[in-house]
Amino acid sequence: MSVRAWWLYAAMALLWGIPYLFIKEAVATISPAGVVAGRTLLGALILLPFALKAGALRPALKLWPWVLLFGAIEMAGPFMLLSRAETVLPSGLTGLLVSTVPLFAAIIALLSGDRGMLKPTRAAGLILGFIGVAVIVAGPSLQASGPEAFIAVGEVLLTAILYATAPFVVAHKLPDVPSLGTITLSLGAVGLVYLPIGLLTQHGVPSLRSSVSLLLLAVLCTAVAFIAFFALIGEVGPAKAGLFTYVNPVVALALGAVILGEPITAGLLIGFPLVLVGCWLAATGGRIRAPRPPAELADSELPPVAS
Repeated sequence: MSVRAWWLYAAMALLWGIPYLFIKEAVATISPAGVVAGRTLLGALILLPFALKAGALRPALKLWPWVLLFGAIEMAGPFMLLSRAETVLPSGLTGLLVSTVPLFAAIIALLSGDRGMLKPTRAAGLILGFIGVAVIVAGPSLQASGPEAFIAVGEVLLTAILYATAPFVVAHKLPDVPSLGTITLSLGAVGLVYLPIGLLTQHGVPSLRSSVSLLLLAVLCTAVAFIAFFALIGEVGPAKAGLFTYVNPVVALALGAVILGEPITAGLLIGFPLVLVGCWLAATGGRIRAPRPPAELADSELPPVAS
């Protein structure tokens, strides 16, 4: 593997491991809807020249109802749910819970008729992964946070379900649409929907720290991350491009602990490896190969959107 590929892997592990930190900082003084509107509109504006140059918007516009459905499932719902959840939950815990996407993707594949998911190793992965989630959620720190914390956990797990569902829309309805066009159009549409809501729900002037976090979330974790991911796919191919997804929760936990002072509890230390191993078994069946993330993209599949 080339040096460029390794640099791109490192960049993606960071770019899609840090959104949880930026979301946590942004929602401190910006409404969740405002965060969604800001990151999607800015991301769309940055990606627009690249989409126009590649001629990717016209095919996406031809199938705009399905593109909008994808945007609703992959961006509008998850971005809002995560922003709401992080007003309560630590950023590292949020990043770890989102990493359960492969577990839900495996369940959806099973419900769709994929009998390969009934293999013992994959079934064991599902059980192990959800045991890990139960260990984390049962931790004393979360119990002490009251019912709001459990509602927030539900919002994050619903986000994971939505992330796991979106690729099925792409695979069945948007297989021939250039991914850059789908992503740019989706981001713009979601941003326009949330802009008035964000303006109506914003009370007070955002702090400089929240504003900078929102800007970084849009530029680095949305626009730049997609560009880097496209480059990574071109370098190593779609099958190997998702390898960094198992590193993202590690980055989220580390940044939350170091920068925000979030505690690393016993529940996290025990549940974290259970979730990761469970996801790996459910996604790969125990084979040593690159995982397929919930929304990976060549020209026919979309990459995981930054959380």
